[in-house]
Amino acid sequence: MTGNRVLVVGDVMVDIIVTPDGPIVRGSDRRAEIAKRHGGSGANQAVWLGYFDVPVTFIARVGAADLHYYQRYFESFGVAPALSGDIERQTGMLLTLVDPDGERSFLTDRAANLNLGPRDVPAETLKDISLLVVSGYSLFEQAPRSAILGLVDEARELGIEFAVDPASTSFLAEMGPARFFEATRGAAMLFPNEEEAGLLTGTADVDEQLEVLLGHAELVAIKRGPEGAIAGRRGGEVVRLPAPKINVRDSTGAGDAFLARFVAERFSGAPLRQCLAKAIGAGSAAAAMIGGQPPR
Repeated sequence: MTGNRVLVVGDVMVDIIVTPDGPIVRGSDRRAEIAKRHGGSGANQAVWLGYFDVPVTFIARVGAADLHYYQRYFESFGVAPALSGDIERQTGMLLTLVDPDGERSFLTDRAANLNLGPRDVPAETLKDISLLVVSGYSLFEQAPRSAILGLVDEARELGIEFAVDPASTSFLAEMGPARFFEATRGAAMLFPNEEEAGLLTGTADVDEQLEVLLGHAELVAIKRGPEGAIAGRRGGEVVRLPAPKINVRDSTGAGDAFLARFVAERFSGAPLRQCLAKAIGAGSAAAAMIGGQPPR
């Protein structure tokens, strides 16, 4: 990999994380711990990359009233923000309901993120970029998808690698595997979790998932939660590693931390096994805390 900077394109969200102390009581009250955090898959990835000392630029849209705040926020992590302020829509919001085992359910209003357009992703942002990272959330709606696929085409012409995190099984099911694979044609790296890999490949067998996905990307890392992860190169080695046992508090952003650390290690020239081991460690650390981004 040449160059020295990653460009991330994706969502900025305000995460409202609700952890009830038991099952939801329909029509009545349930005590809960409620936290407000910064979120959005693309934002998480950019911040974690900055946290791991990778030079990174982040493109996104936020509500116009929040623009200066988010510029300062991302800069505090060493991220170069290339943000647009939306005068029509507010910054996106996400309500997360956290189960006792750490699993999450989401209610999503992507708001300003839905207005991402070609003017937000000019081709000149690819200058000095060696890797383009695209959050799957940005591929699920027509306007941002068109803008980002235009940027991906520019990256292909310039010989810049791009990586994709599929991001959401429900939205991925709406899009369909065929459209997703066409949109991500020529990807250097693909980072699905096991459920996303199953949806894309039509099999629950992780080895079969890896084999199929390596037909669409040069390097695939499948995140398997408590089971760890498996990664492979097209025509090359396959590595599978376990995850450490942790007290899962909130798995929000764990996959984003995984991706960021994997990319950071790959930038340093580390072998596949080290990339995967460090990525699993980062994802596990993220799952042991509330929220999807590291502390400043």
